[in-house]
Amino acid sequence: MRFAKPSVSIAEQIALLRRRGMEVPDKAKAEHYLRHVSYYRLRAYWLPFEDTAEAPGDHKFRPGTSFDDALSLYVFDRQLRLHVMDAIERIEVSFRGAWAYHLAMKYGPHGYLDPALYDRADHYAKAMNGLLEEVERSRDTFIVHYRHKYDDPPQPPVWMTAEILSLGQLSKWFGNLKFRSDRQAISKDFGLDERVLVSIVHHLTYVRNICAHHGRLWNKQFIVTMTIPNSPVSLKLAMNPAEKRRLYNTLVAVGHLIEIIAPGTGWRWHLIELLNSCPLADPASMGLPNDWQHRPSWKID
Repeated sequence: MRFAKPSVSIAEQIALLRRRGMEVPDKAKAEHYLRHVSYYRLRAYWLPFEDTAEAPGDHKFRPGTSFDDALSLYVFDRQLRLHVMDAIERIEVSFRGAWAYHLAMKYGPHGYLDPALYDRADHYAKAMNGLLEEVERSRDTFIVHYRHKYDDPPQPPVWMTAEILSLGQLSKWFGNLKFRSDRQAISKDFGLDERVLVSIVHHLTYVRNICAHHGRLWNKQFIVTMTIPNSPVSLKLAMNPAEKRRLYNTLVAVGHLIEIIAPGTGWRWHLIELLNSCPLADPASMGLPNDWQHRPSWKID
């Protein structure tokens, strides 16, 4: 099938929205956001307001739908994305430190490079190739200094490596550790079983990428999910196992980790305020159970 849709001007976009039943109370405001955000990006936020159209392939909005409704959802999703990204950044920094510290103290500055520490040789080889590329590409002062001063071994010590690896790369180094005792020692800092932490870090890498690329988060159905933990009990009870592909369980896991890493930040409190600030954001689309604020993890003193 050949793509034959024409390009549509902003004025024509507004006329199209009105023809389909959307109210545009402030045309200048709509023009501004269609120019600076784009019709295509905003479209994801007015989809929840669409109704079944009479003509096949056409679109129709429910009576009373306003351009401001879609805009409110867009702003809410942006604020939610930034709030989640702030927490993942803190989690990533903490995880880097925990991984590097354990391996440095147990195996020495360069012990992490020993293939015998890893379960799958093919995964180790791929991770090493990625590390070599990062070291070669890095212009960080500490990496440049190491390369100029040392040549044996050519790779930096683990605490430097931790600073240049992405969260995705780091999760693979961590997940491929052969000995459960190593994974468990690192996971202990976060109050989780190693199997659960491997899963959560892998999932948060995926969520971080959505946030970093300004993707829609609030009603996203995730492809990469995470393991529901059995402990601590308060964390397990807060989860919603019926909605493993929705955002809610991610928020529970992030809230647990941020309370350990940065207690007193009020991250969960601000999240609750944010979730309650946008009535248009359907709680079910985020996987929120009806009693979520009464579950142990969300009871803020």
